Amino acid sequence: MPPQARILMLGTFPPKRERWAMEFYYPNRINDMWRIMGLIFHGDKNHFWDDGRGGFDLPRIQQLLTDKRIALWDTAMAVRRLRDNASDKFLEIVEEIDLATLLRENPTITTVITAGEKATSVVARQAGVDTPAVGQGTPCCVGGHQFTLWRMPSSSRAYPLALEKKAQAYAKVFNCVNET
Repeated sequence: MPPQARILMLGTFPPKRERWAMEFYYPNRINDMWRIMGLIFHGDKNHFWDDGRGGFDLPRIQQLLTDKRIALWDTAMAVRRLRDNASDKFLEIVEEIDLATLLRENPTITTVITAGEKATSVVARQAGVDTPAVGQGTPCCVGGHQFTLWRMPSSSRAYPLALEKKAQAYAKVFNCVNET
């Protein structure tokens, strides 16, 4: 959670540890999140990949997040995997995020981005709003904190959308936040 974060990105829960390429959010080497961010902010999908290590370059990722005031968190604090994979379809959320408390502790957040359907449904339910369509935003209020909820496509390779199209959807949000 960088100081003065303006954007909060929420996913569901990481894959099993054996799939990790680093100790951080979106750790799976085949997940597209850090390729999306590389395209948006550096014009290079491999900007955050370290060939020598065969993994993501965590210090570069953390610097980007700090510079752009982007926080990352999970909508699920505890889950039950119904199958031996990371698919949201087979993930039961046992304990949800306390979004009101998180926002109260981080009052500079104006935008919440959810990556995928399950994460979006958790936030929309807590905000008492309809789930926005993929690529769309909606005004919300949780615990007296006003923000815009943006539903983005999943960064999973299983989500059937080209990497460049995913990056365009996420870039739309970052551009809107930078204009305010």
